[in-house]
Amino acid sequence: MSGARSKITPRQLLARVRDVMAGAGAGQDRLNRVVSLIAGGMGAEVCSVYIRRAGDVLELFATEGLKQAAVHQTRLRVGEGLVGVIAARTRPLALSDAQHHPAFVFRPETGEEIYHSLMGVPILRGGRVLGVLVVQNRTRRRYVAEEVEIAQTIAMVLAEMVAGGELIGGEELIPTDGIAVAPLQITAARFHRGMGMGLAVLARPHVQVTRLVAEDLEEEHARLRLAVTDMHGALDALLKDETLADGSEHRGILESYRMIAEDAGWLGRIGEAIDGGLTAEAAVMKVQNDIRARLSQVSDRYLRERVHDLDDLAQRLIKHLVGEDEMNPSVPLPEDVVLIARNLGPAELLEFDRSRLRAVVLEEGSPMAHVAIIARALDIPMVGQAKGVLGRVEEGDPLIVDGDHGSVLVRPGQNVRQSYRDSIAERDRQKASYAAVRDLPAQTCDGVRVEVHINAGLRIDIPQIVETGADGVGLYRTEIPFMVRHDFPDVETQAALYGEILEQAGDKPVIFRTIDVGGDKVLPYWDSSAGDNPAMGWRAIRICLDRPFILRHQLRALILATAGRDLRMMFPMIAEIAEYDAARRMLDMELDRMRKQGKPMPKSVCVGAMLEVPALVFQLPGMLKRVDFLSVGSNDLVQFLFASDRGNSRLADRYDPISPAVLRVLSEIVAQCDAAGVPVSLCGEMAGNPLDAMALVGLGFRRLSMAPSSVGRVKAMIRSLTLSPLAAYMARISDSPDHSVRDKLRTFALDHGVMI
Repeated sequence: MSGARSKITPRQLLARVRDVMAGAGAGQDRLNRVVSLIAGGMGAEVCSVYIRRAGDVLELFATEGLKQAAVHQTRLRVGEGLVGVIAARTRPLALSDAQHHPAFVFRPETGEEIYHSLMGVPILRGGRVLGVLVVQNRTRRRYVAEEVEIAQTIAMVLAEMVAGGELIGGEELIPTDGIAVAPLQITAARFHRGMGMGLAVLARPHVQVTRLVAEDLEEEHARLRLAVTDMHGALDALLKDETLADGSEHRGILESYRMIAEDAGWLGRIGEAIDGGLTAEAAVMKVQNDIRARLSQVSDRYLRERVHDLDDLAQRLIKHLVGEDEMNPSVPLPEDVVLIARNLGPAELLEFDRSRLRAVVLEEGSPMAHVAIIARALDIPMVGQAKGVLGRVEEGDPLIVDGDHGSVLVRPGQNVRQSYRDSIAERDRQKASYAAVRDLPAQTCDGVRVEVHINAGLRIDIPQIVETGADGVGLYRTEIPFMVRHDFPDVETQAALYGEILEQAGDKPVIFRTIDVGGDKVLPYWDSSAGDNPAMGWRAIRICLDRPFILRHQLRALILATAGRDLRMMFPMIAEIAEYDAARRMLDMELDRMRKQGKPMPKSVCVGAMLEVPALVFQLPGMLKRVDFLSVGSNDLVQFLFASDRGNSRLADRYDPISPAVLRVLSEIVAQCDAAGVPVSLCGEMAGNPLDAMALVGLGFRRLSMAPSSVGRVKAMIRSLTLSPLAAYMARISDSPDHSVRDKLRTFALDHGVMI
């Protein structure tokens, strides 16, 4: 560490902080001693701790170096000032000249004007920001990576103190309405359609880590190795379950989940955290906190939601480390169970008695997490993001879970229960109709064929081509392996992965999208600011053209993986023809390089571009002369058209993708592609909604790519549709001045017997 006052090693500092935290005295007194200890140990003139209070306010709780009168008086909103930015982004910040940073906010009561440099880290627990730890120096000090790492480790120790309620009351962290005594309805997000009725069974809480600082590093490494071996054995035993038939979708997910548990990158980062002075279980928790905080900031929902698998694996590994039995308690279960949990992993769900499980409710979770994929495979209704459900439902409460409309009814009356029984019977009839068309082509009643593909990003997604009856993979996101590793994957590693994807897909086509990182998709081994507007920032093809080795290595891997096969790939976020030309030149260079080396070559090469930036619409004549196909990325295109951040809850429902403005743009794209003879597809959330997909087919799209869970519904819609009257109707309503034509299209569907 740098700094004149730094006289102790990181491990010594961590041990001293631990001793103070474990000592006698009130929480505030111990926190005061800790900030003084950190300032001295890190060679800083200032050390401050801000704690997050109710209302997303960060309050200065303790300081060494700033004016003591500011303690409990200085407050910043999350996002305000440098401290607020650290909390909002959940990432460290190190500045040698903090006062000239655009986010700097001067608070005269603190006396911090004499301090120029600043380094701060979020205080994280379970992925949630509990506060911020900050050190400052008078000089323009450049904090090194080791110092940031030390601060992060200390912040994790502080998180246990904050979460324990010693500084602020626990009532600030729980729902205000408590447990209701009258029937109530909890709103949730739809993870898997369907309805279930039963009695509430609360999942076991996660294991709490109490021993944080290691005494013997070699012993901790040995404990980790033993726990990993035990965890692998338990997962292997679960795979031997006779109900997990070979080739089933949920077995494939569990096998890939088992492979994640062996990932050398994940385990390597845990080992590095042990080397920093943590116990094995604390190291697991620290690495998972880092991953969870980073991925929760990503706007791409698919990437963000992969964190739940790692959450579950981390908890499993911790349970093996602390010696807790990871199987469910041997208590009698009701005949009809509604499982309530904060989050679940795929293996955790499979351990429950599925003959009794009627539905699952998650307080957090996501519809694209692997536990949700398994719930869909087993046809278990599931909802998530049910805020406060763990504080509002008692063990044994009668519940109805409505996965069709995203709600949980607590203690419903007899009349309500009967109404839902009738709805369950109707849903069973619809399910039978989807299953009947799985192996049939998506063809309209008047004979027009529409290709239905899936979006994917991991090996475990590929078996769903067969499970859903899809035509192939219309979008394979290649960036996920880059984001879960602790270093950049080399060409051989990438090529092996892409080869496995193609092997699993068999004769079904797979379109690889080149890496789309940057902006808010931050790689753990690459320090890059998200910027104020990450979706429109330095990301995707812009990074690859500025750092060509990234793209060239990936192209080389794709060529190696597709030797003797068809190479289908596309470049993301192309805003102008020159960007596509530059990327295509790199591909041609790599193809020529491989050819000269005598390497086996792809059987064919098909290259396209993603149309996500509206500017490209005005360059289509030139672009269509260059590409083999075009893929419309509806999520980004719609948000750019309306200048509306799709991650902003205030704007989420303000603009409708089925609006005249969007329909006219999409109609123009289809018309130009058809005239040029260039295939055009659309991937995004529009494609997976039956009503939106109906509009797209009416506009002329004949290739749609969507989440696997949407394939059955969209295929059933297409097979119930007669295209000619729809196309004529779309031509009439696309020029209307309405905010949306959704209601008109829904009426059309009902009038014409279209299954939406």
